Amino acid sequence: MITKGKMRLDVKWATRQRLQYIEIMAWYAGVVTRSDVARAFGLSDPAATKDLKLYGDLAPGNLVYNHSVFGFVPGAGFAAVFADLTPAVVLPVIAANLAVANGPYGDGLIYGLPTASLPLPARLPNAHTLAQITRAIHDRRKLRVGYRSLSRRESGTDRILEPHTLVNTGLRWHVRAYSEDTCDFRDFVLSRVMAAECLEMAAESGGQYDDDWVEQVSLRLVPHSGLDAPARESLMLDYGVSGELIEVNVRRALLGYMLQRLGVDTTRDHSLNPHAYQLMLLNRDEIEPFAAWAFS
Repeated sequence: MITKGKMRLDVKWATRQRLQYIEIMAWYAGVVTRSDVARAFGLSDPAATKDLKLYGDLAPGNLVYNHSVFGFVPGAGFAAVFADLTPAVVLPVIAANLAVANGPYGDGLIYGLPTASLPLPARLPNAHTLAQITRAIHDRRKLRVGYRSLSRRESGTDRILEPHTLVNTGLRWHVRAYSEDTCDFRDFVLSRVMAAECLEMAAESGGQYDDDWVEQVSLRLVPHSGLDAPARESLMLDYGVSGELIEVNVRRALLGYMLQRLGVDTTRDHSLNPHAYQLMLLNRDEIEPFAAWAFS
C-alpha cells in the first residue's frame, strides 16, 4: 500500500502546486470549487475536475462535496497533506493574490478574500540597476556602484562592493555587502544606488565572512511599563506568548531594523509614549554595541 507521503513524492511539481492551492482555498475560504481551480491556473473545467479528483484519491476524506455550495468543504478529520497552512506562510500568499504556479488570474481574487496593505513608497532602483546587483550576488562577483549616501562626505563616490544578500526590512530594501573602501560589511539602501555594474572579478568576501550576519543574538522584550496590566496581558496574547517575556533570535546585522519594526522603546528611562512604543528591551547592554544607531 502506498502511503500519503510516498504519493506526495510521486506527484509532479506543477500538479503539487495546484493541490496546495486546493488545500489553502478549502481551509481558509471554507470551500473550493472546480471554477476556483480553473480560474486560478487557467485550466479547462475538465482539467480542474481531474485535479480535484486526484486530490480526493491522495487525501481521502479530507474534502467532502457539499451540494449546497457546489464545491468541496473540509471534512471532519481534515489534515493538510500538500500545503503549509500556518498563518505566517499563508497570509502573504493570500495578500499577494497568487497561487504558487503563477497562473493567469486577471483582476479576480483567486482566494476570494479582500486584503489591503499600506501604500508605502517603493524606494527601489530601476530594473537595470537592480539586475546588476542581483547578478553580482548570484555569480559571486564584485560590483561597482554609484551611491548617494546621507553622509555628504561619502555621497556620490563610486564604490567597489561584494554583495551577498538582499534584505527586506518591511520599509525598504537594502543589500548587505563588503565595501572595499571601508574594509567592512555594510548595508546599502537599494534606492540610493544611482548606477551599478557587475564586474568580471570574483568576489572574495561572502556572507560567511560577515560576522554580524552570521552571528545571532536574542532580543529579550517585555510590555512597556507605562501600559496598565490589562494592556500588557493583551499584548502578550497578541505576540502568542504565555509567559512574561518575548524572545526573538535575530542576526546582529538586522537588530536595529527589528527594533524599529517592533516599535521598541530603546531609551534608558523608557520615556517614549507606551502606546506608540509598546515594548521595552531588557538586554540593552548586550544589544546596543551591535545597533547603536537604533538607540535613543
